[in-house]
Amino acid sequence: MDDHGLHCHVNRARQNDPCDDLNSISGHRAYGETHRCFIEGDATVIAIDDRTTIGEAFQLAAAAYGPRPFLAAPVGPHRAYHQQGYEIDFATAAREVQQLCEAYKSRGFGHGHRIAMLLDNRPEHLLHKLALNTLGISCVPVNPDYRASEIAYLLENSEADLAIVSNERREQLDAGMAISAHKAPIVPFDDLSSLPVPAKPARTDPVTSETEASVLYTSGTTGRPKGCMLSHGYELASGAWYATRGHLAAFRPEGERLYNPLPLYHVNSSILSFHCVMLTGSCQIQPDRFNPTRWWSEVTQTRATIIHYLGVIVPLLLNMPPSAEERDHSVRFGIGAGAEPQLHALFEKRFNLPLIEIWGMTEMVRVLLDHEAPRQVGTRAFGRPAAGVEVRVIDEHDNDVARGSPGEMVIRYNAETPRRHFFSGYLKDEKATVDAWRGSWFHTGDTVRQDDDGMLHFVDRKKNIIRRSGENIAAAEIEAVLQSHDLVKQVAVLAVPDELREEEVFACVVLSDPQTADGAAETLFQHCNRELAYFKSPGWLLFVDSLPTTGTQKIQKHHIFPNGQDPRSSAGVHDLRERKKRDPARKG
Repeated sequence: MDDHGLHCHVNRARQNDPCDDLNSISGHRAYGETHRCFIEGDATVIAIDDRTTIGEAFQLAAAAYGPRPFLAAPVGPHRAYHQQGYEIDFATAAREVQQLCEAYKSRGFGHGHRIAMLLDNRPEHLLHKLALNTLGISCVPVNPDYRASEIAYLLENSEADLAIVSNERREQLDAGMAISAHKAPIVPFDDLSSLPVPAKPARTDPVTSETEASVLYTSGTTGRPKGCMLSHGYELASGAWYATRGHLAAFRPEGERLYNPLPLYHVNSSILSFHCVMLTGSCQIQPDRFNPTRWWSEVTQTRATIIHYLGVIVPLLLNMPPSAEERDHSVRFGIGAGAEPQLHALFEKRFNLPLIEIWGMTEMVRVLLDHEAPRQVGTRAFGRPAAGVEVRVIDEHDNDVARGSPGEMVIRYNAETPRRHFFSGYLKDEKATVDAWRGSWFHTGDTVRQDDDGMLHFVDRKKNIIRRSGENIAAAEIEAVLQSHDLVKQVAVLAVPDELREEEVFACVVLSDPQTADGAAETLFQHCNRELAYFKSPGWLLFVDSLPTTGTQKIQKHHIFPNGQDPRSSAGVHDLRERKKRDPARKG
């Protein structure tokens, strides 16, 4: 790439000690070369290549962007930490990371070790991550919603060499460690003076771009979570990709302030946005979690210019009473996935900002995005294939489907190097890795359709397709219609067996007001029947008090009816199957 604009010439020669002054930009290559910042679109981005490590990239960023804000947290009296807010610049962060590097290294921690981290959404999580990655240590974030048995599984599967924890989470981590077959020392993250010597020595070979930087556990739809191994190269490539998409998603040379309420055990905040802000001299604002009552006050208080969202955030914010802050903000755009088509334009009009729908996953988070004008608002469009993200849409036999027809999306980098910048594999599950990569294409499990112009539209997770009387029905489509009704707070649609029609539509609904339950089943059925072809309306409907979710508010459908329970036998279920009649006056 050509170099333009801001220059930060750096002579890079590999050093023996990765802890060497992080305020300098002496790097870790065995060869000398000059690196510069360069302009890509509107953004100023630190130049990296396929050999760059996270430690090297951070050194370059700290030298180029020193006094710029790097990490922040809003004021939070409700939190156990940083109640008055928090902000740290690149230069100060580099000094703190260097101190952490020296503390870990002095006890023998280094390349090849894994460290579990239970720190909630503290910005210090990211400082520790930078220090650990600089040393070649892999970070294993722990979901703070995990119960003891889930923590025990994560520790066993990752074989963590150490666990660091915040004070208020110590008892929780101790409980998981107590029943884990794999034992590891636990130390407070803010006092490393008690660090033990690791049970196994660190590796002596150099840290490279192929070195494991993180193991992130996917929620999955069945069975135990799978640990996705992510390399330094993967993580940096995801951030650089995001930083250089341009158009409506352009990062400006002066940097942005990116508000990301998603948890740091999730690829969105800890990898995608974090490495993007590092490479562009921007600031990541890390609240403790999403809260609709605090959202706009935190966004305005922190002067956010970009927000990250999930689909569940959209209706929750729309349901809030109007406030002055909701339009008195500096947000240029939002980046996220899952905005219900019926609510997308309504959100943009009310809050005066574009929501750019994207697609990505832990296994590959160089996101596709619908960011070029004119966007296809309200259609579930999420972008077109691009150089570095080739896409096919296939049937169950891995054959391409016709344009406009639904099929599973499979992806790769290119034919020569299909796995470049993808995850390194599922930890201790080579069979699952091989199966996901059959035919040298990664099988995403997402059902999409592709227009003649290449635009991709999300249909549903492959496993959320309901097969009824020969019709393929997307659960997400029914969920979107139900969610648009004022009676509905939350909804999940499942497939249940049907003795006559193979499968039937089963809707689980959390009402906005439980007092409205009388007559609600009929009202919602009629609502669906008006909006959808008759066969898509719920055949079964059950009102529930709540739905199980992950920390990112994704509904865990496989936990709604555990232990093989037949949803149709639930107390209070409404059997609406006889109401599903084809109306000869309607087409579809």
